[in-house]
Amino acid sequence: MKVLGIDTSSMAASVAVIEDNKLICEYTINTKKTHSQKLMPMIENMLRISDIDVNEMDMIAVCEGPGSFTGLRIGMATAKAIAHVNNLPIVGVNSVELLAGNMDLCDKKICSILDAQRTQVYMGQYKLENEELVELKGVDVVEIEELIEELKNSNEDWILVGEAVYKYEDKLKETNNIHIPASSHNVNRASSLCSIAIKKYNKNIAIHDCYSINPMYVRKSQAEVQYDEKMKRLNDGK
Repeated sequence: MKVLGIDTSSMAASVAVIEDNKLICEYTINTKKTHSQKLMPMIENMLRISDIDVNEMDMIAVCEGPGSFTGLRIGMATAKAIAHVNNLPIVGVNSVELLAGNMDLCDKKICSILDAQRTQVYMGQYKLENEELVELKGVDVVEIEELIEELKNSNEDWILVGEAVYKYEDKLKETNNIHIPASSHNVNRASSLCSIAIKKYNKNIAIHDCYSINPMYVRKSQAEVQYDEKMKRLNDGK
C-alpha cells in the first residue's frame, strides 16, 4: 500500500509517501510562510523528485486536527481534492496522536501538546504497549499550568512532545519528571501520520471518503470567541 500523508495542523507543513513499511520520501518546512503558499508546491516537488505519480497512491492520510484552524482547512481541502480526483480513501489521524507516533520506541508515558493560544494547549496522553500506541487521555484543551501540575504530581516520568514545548520550555525544565525530546521529534511529521494511518486502515478505523471527513476543531476559533464575548456584552447592556 502506497500512502500520501498531508499535515498542516501546526506551523510546520509536512508531506510524505510511505509504501507498506518503507518511507519513500518526506518534505517538512517549519517556517511562518503560509500553508496555502507552500503545500501544493511541496507535494508536487516531492513526488517529482521521487519519480512518483499521484495516480500510484492507494490512500491519503491527513491530519484532522486540532491545531491551526486555517491550516487544517488547507490540508483537509487538499487531501479531499486529491482523494476525489483519484477515487481514494482518506484516513484521518489527530495531531496529538501523530506527535506521540514520533516517539514510537519510548518506554515512558507520552503527553503531546500543541499551542491553543493564550495559556492553553491541545493535549493527548499515550503509552506504548507491544509497539502500539494506547490512548490514556483523548484530545482536550487544558491550561498549561494545570497540565504541568498534573504531570508533576503523577510520580511518573513523562515525555512532553510537540511544538508548544518551546513556548513553555522554562516552566517545563523546572519539573524533574518531564522530559523534552530532540527538536526533530517535536515537529509534526507526515511519516508518522502515514504509519498510524496504515495501522488504522488495516483495523478498519477512521476510514473516510472525500465527502465524510472533516477537520477536528475541538473548540471555537478566536474570532468566534471574540464575537460571543461582544454579543454577551451587548446583551448584558440591555
